[in-house]
Amino acid sequence: MKSQNPISVVTLVAILAALPATVMGQFDFERPPIDYHNAPAHDPIIRLQQQMDAGDVALEFDETHGYLPSLLKTLDVPVSSQVLVFSKTSLQIRHINPQQPRAIYFNDDVYIGNTRFGEVFEVSAVDPQLGGVFYTLNQSQTDKPRFVRDKGQCLTCHASSRTADVPGHLIRSVFPDRKGHPIIGSGTFTTDHTSPFTSRWGGWYVTGTHGSQRHMGNEIVASRIDPEKLDTDRGANVTDLSDIVNVKPYLSPHSDLVALMVLEHQAQMHNLIARASFETRVAEENDRVMNKMLDRDPGYRSDLTGRRINRVASRLVEYMLYCGEYRLTSPVVGTSGFAQEFPTRGPHDKSGRSLRDLDLKTRLMKYPCSYLIYSQAFDQLPLAAKQRVYQRLTAVLNGADESDTFAHLAQSDRQAILEILTETKPELQAFNGETANASLRVSD
Repeated sequence: MKSQNPISVVTLVAILAALPATVMGQFDFERPPIDYHNAPAHDPIIRLQQQMDAGDVALEFDETHGYLPSLLKTLDVPVSSQVLVFSKTSLQIRHINPQQPRAIYFNDDVYIGNTRFGEVFEVSAVDPQLGGVFYTLNQSQTDKPRFVRDKGQCLTCHASSRTADVPGHLIRSVFPDRKGHPIIGSGTFTTDHTSPFTSRWGGWYVTGTHGSQRHMGNEIVASRIDPEKLDTDRGANVTDLSDIVNVKPYLSPHSDLVALMVLEHQAQMHNLIARASFETRVAEENDRVMNKMLDRDPGYRSDLTGRRINRVASRLVEYMLYCGEYRLTSPVVGTSGFAQEFPTRGPHDKSGRSLRDLDLKTRLMKYPCSYLIYSQAFDQLPLAAKQRVYQRLTAVLNGADESDTFAHLAQSDRQAILEILTETKPELQAFNGETANASLRVSD
């Protein structure tokens, strides 16, 4: 049968040339509509710089720790979040080794890396439109401290399949030699809440107790001939690092186990939020171009776009509900007070429950739904993506979606999460409207 709307070869070539690159395979966030390097950022670091330029905020310089204490206080980043990494897996590798680890601090939106004797602080912030945006701040005292946005160097590691193919964050576990160099031939692990303990935290210091479970932290490779033989018993259940490394120069003597576990979940959650945003915006731009060239209704949405949005929304919901989470076989206890401080940041429902409440006996969270549902990055997801996420999330929580994917969630879990979100995230009900009790089956 002859097509009623034939497309000439010239027209087809023009359409393909105008479409964002993902239609042809490679996800290209450097082109519009993302335009990562040229689009202005609107993240906490940009806002802080604007306040500093206006004279509303001033960073204080400490003779021992430089700008670090003031920077943490200004950005509301808790010292208890400190974790120490000694593998040479960051920008200032010549200053990092097992006796001089890099300290990382974080909150929901910002990650700050401090390397002793380094030239700069390494800072990354979550931008609702751009994903991870990377900055440096000179460690030297100056009248006008300035954050400098990275021009692409950081993306060598921070934009790959390990970060959901968007500019993002990753926690790596490696087999470190005595100088902190990762022995690449033995492999590396990108870790999150799904990772077994046995593959976590190689090249990191870890303080806390975890019973019979074993991890790769606190140890270096004894022999490059057989690098995978780490003494995981010796590195287990360490609560005091002073016999391993001099922690006096740091703000805290801890590299808290619970902070590490939260950091792992959070880093990948940020990546998947950014991926959902990018994919949706690119798909909708594809439709806009096609609709214009084919003289279709401007609001027409193709089946392909619908499938793409459903796919990234599904992946995001599965991760935010901790699908595939590694089940703890022994309770986990941190050392820095992070586990006590983290839940207080709320929000809480009328019964005092929060998605930040920790379990730490058999799983990370008491109510397994990511607290980053409250983040600006999530709030600013494109409308179509957020609608799909809320529909699927509600279908799971109210029992309409009984697929095996979510079998780890008991009925009591689903009910508690839904009750907490109903009080603390009223947007959920507003978005769902008439479909709040319907199941959304997501196709691949």
